[in-house]
Amino acid sequence: MAVSNTPGAPCWIELLTSDAAAAARFYGGLFGWTCTDPVEDLGGYRGFENKGAPVAGLMQNDGSLGHNAWTVYLESEDAAKTVEKAVACGGAVVTDAMRVADLGIMAFVVDPAGAGVGVWQPLQHQGIAALGEIGAPAWFEALSTDYDKSVAFYRDVFDWDPHTMSDTPEFRYSTLGKDEGALAGIMDASGFLGDSPSRWQFYVEVEDTDATAEQTVADGGALAQPVEDTPYGRLGALVDPAGVAFCVMGPNKA
Repeated sequence: MAVSNTPGAPCWIELLTSDAAAAARFYGGLFGWTCTDPVEDLGGYRGFENKGAPVAGLMQNDGSLGHNAWTVYLESEDAAKTVEKAVACGGAVVTDAMRVADLGIMAFVVDPAGAGVGVWQPLQHQGIAALGEIGAPAWFEALSTDYDKSVAFYRDVFDWDPHTMSDTPEFRYSTLGKDEGALAGIMDASGFLGDSPSRWQFYVEVEDTDATAEQTVADGGALAQPVEDTPYGRLGALVDPAGVAFCVMGPNKA
């Protein structure tokens, strides 16, 4: 079961890392994820499962695929056309549309603000099997240094119908969908990213954000910033032992 039938909605996340075996142990211990066996025909690709349901992919980085990172994929009805529209709307292509066995068609583009994002046209592989459960992805967002360009890009390339959630100097945020039906967001991050590039990030739902942060540090990871209560839950920005950033969210302490 796919997360959503909405074009442009996040449908998959994937970890590229220099030590896939270590990552399998780390995320397995942190979220209770199990890891499938490597598929040699797919370059050793593995999958993370939460309670038996697919939630993420795992790929060994041999150094030729760029830096270690998590990638968010957005669903497309036609990956090749999405790539064409990305170029026409000021984006860049890293990986052109290519078929992945009978699973689907993937591509990777960079939006005009500099955030990389995957494109996935599902065939047999429909994507994340559950959303918002404990141990599963709960939210996805683009942090942008050029908010207006980003909103226009995802509207024109991925057919988003952006909803303006807030448009104040302190907080500018648009979502794909509205209120409880929102599936992803774009944040004006120009005020706090500094020299860091725009990026996509996701949050995994956990029972206790503080306990998850403590376990991350105990298992060789780190805190990227202090855990804090927000109107959307208690959020934690973390780093795994390979230096890859990820986020978690749980109930507020208050």
